[in-house]
Parts: sequence; C-alpha cells; structure tokens
Amino acid sequence: MARRLFTSESVTEGHPDKVADQISDAILDEIIARDPDARVACETLVTTGLILVAGEITTKCYVDIPRIARETVREIGYTRAKYGFDCDTCAVVTSIDEQSPDIAMGVDRALEARSGEMTDSEIEAIGAGDQGMMFGFATNETKEFMPLPIALAHRLARRLATVRKTRELPYLRPDGKVQVTVEYEDDRPVRIDTVVISAQHHPRVPLDQIREDLIEKVVRPIIPPELLNSTTRYFINPTGRFVIGGPQGDTGLTGRKIIVDTYGGMARHGGGCFSGKDPTKVDRSASYAARYVAKNIVAAGLADKCEVQLAYAIGVARPVSIMVDTFGTGRVGDDLLVKLIREHFDLRPAGIIKALDLRRPIYRRTAAYGHFGRTDIDLPWERTDKAEILRKEAGA
Repeated sequence: MARRLFTSESVTEGHPDKVADQISDAILDEIIARDPDARVACETLVTTGLILVAGEITTKCYVDIPRIARETVREIGYTRAKYGFDCDTCAVVTSIDEQSPDIAMGVDRALEARSGEMTDSEIEAIGAGDQGMMFGFATNETKEFMPLPIALAHRLARRLATVRKTRELPYLRPDGKVQVTVEYEDDRPVRIDTVVISAQHHPRVPLDQIREDLIEKVVRPIIPPELLNSTTRYFINPTGRFVIGGPQGDTGLTGRKIIVDTYGGMARHGGGCFSGKDPTKVDRSASYAARYVAKNIVAAGLADKCEVQLAYAIGVARPVSIMVDTFGTGRVGDDLLVKLIREHFDLRPAGIIKALDLRRPIYRRTAAYGHFGRTDIDLPWERTDKAEILRKEAGA
C-alpha cells in the first residue's frame, strides 16, 4: 500500500502578485470588450504606494488605465492609507507601446497562409503569438476534475476572503495564503495531513483568537470532516503576526503565481503566465485548450488522469507537437488519444479562440483562485461537450 504526501498552495485576491494579475486582466477585459481584435500584453508591478503598468497594446479604443487599476484595487479591499497601499492615494504610472511589427506580421497572417499551405479563411489569419509549450491536466479525484490539494487550497483561500468581506471576521485584511497537504494511498486521496493559513490582520487581535476563528470559520466549513482526524496539523499564522502585508509587505508582479493559477504543481507547466494576455497569446489560449482536451478525455472515462502538452512555433498556426500522458490509467492507448485530439479539436490559435469564444471580457475573474476547475463562474474550457464523441470513437 503506497502512501505519499502532496502539497499545493493558493492565495487570496489581496496577495500582491494576485493584485498585479487582476489589474492586468481588468485592463485586458476593458480593452477586449470594446475592441475584440486588440493585441494586449499588459504587465503590472505593485509596491508601497505605487502601481506601474507597462506592456505592448495595439487597439483602436481608449481605456483609462489609472481608473481601471484603482477600481480593481478598491474591489480587492485596499481602501485605507494605513495599509501602505490603497486605491485612492497610490500613484499609477503607465508605459505602453504597440505590439512589435515583427511579431504582428506572424500573428496576423500565419506561416501556412503566407507559404500557401492553407487559405486565410481556414486559419482566420492567426499564427501563434510566440513559441513555447503548454500543458493541460485533469483527474477524476474531484468533481471539478482537479487535484484535491489545489482544489481545497482554492476553496480555503476564497473562504478566507469571504469571511473578511462579509465582516464575519472583521479584523482580517486582504492579504492571505493557504497551503494544503493531502495524504494519498495507492494514488487516491485519503486524509488531510496539514493545513497552513497565513491571514493578514488588525494589529490588536490576539493570535489565539485568530487561530480559533480560522479553524472554525474557514477550515471546518470547507474541508470534508472525513478527511480530517486527530493527527491533522494546523499552522495558523505560524510566524505569530501578519499585520504588514499586501504590496506594502512584498512587491507584486503579474505572472508570479503560475502554479496557483494551474494545478498546484501536480502537472507540468510550460512557464508562461496567463494574465494580461489576449487570446492570440498561446501561453494563455493553448493552456486553456489543453485543459479542455484533458478534461474531456477524463470525463469520457478514457483515463483517470490525463496530461496534454501542446507546442507551437511563432507565426505558425498548427501545433508542432501534441503529447498525451495518462500515467498508466488510460482505457485506450495514448497514441489513439493523440489521434482523437487531432480529429476533434482545432488547436490552431484561431480555432481555439472560436471554439472557446475567447474574444470577450471573461479574464478578470480568472485572475484569482485559479483558471481551472472553477465552479463559481462559467468558463468555456471547463465544458465536457466532447466527452461523448471521444468515448464513442475510442470504443471504450
């Protein structure tokens, strides 16, 4: 009987890196709502008293970036100057250029079209915005087809934000982190070994009260009781004090929480972040497509867990490679799954954008609590509408 421990973390929307992600995606959403064909690569830095927004944006519309940044910070909860960073007094500096014409020429008209292999109408004239590899993953160990450690970490982080916003725990402040260690037996989760929560708080609240409140009002409502026992360990604000937090405590940058954004380390990652990028950037769109593929394979019952890798060359529409790994859980061979993927999923950037309807403002809400396995918002890459045809054609 093989036993092992696996740990994943999540953070609240007030974590400085997530503040940066949300500002970048809020700017993207406002632009794409007005100009669906805009090219956006928006990076944000947040630190004490300052928001810096930089990047390459090509669009026909105008958006008020300082206003968007301040509104996003206000919604997160940084509304008081004593936090060292707040929506009304922080400076907002912008440095925006247009997309490089060398990149644009490859994206606007893909290599296959320029070389005559396919017509513009077939590929809708969009090549990959960069080279790189992207991964998608799914497992049947939770109803949302996500690994249990990251699923629980996200639920706890969201609950931590909820008890702050509803003032059930009025002394909490926006920054927070959660970590969950799950014990697996023969590759199935059986017990929660450790829960770590670090929650920013008012300076005059005693640590004992914080620890009791977070276990009773955050942990117990979220984690199924059958997964907890007398040996489960809780580390609540283990340093003893977490008053200075958010961008005052740590500088935040777009794209610094890519494992939180995806599968909590249970699957591989190609290295590219999502936030602030329009869907012609395959770092984002192809990662969503890979999740869509992997989830449908698992939902079809063709494997208990599945990882899909896609790889692209800049300016080339078709992926240069597709890889499937079902970790020995497949009901059919991985080579057959690759064949089915090629037949039933258009993985060219234009095909992904069309199938998943990505030219619309759906990104800001993905910038905290994960891009995958979400049950609180309707995301097109979480659909399982291909499962039936995959099951039928696999003969499983």
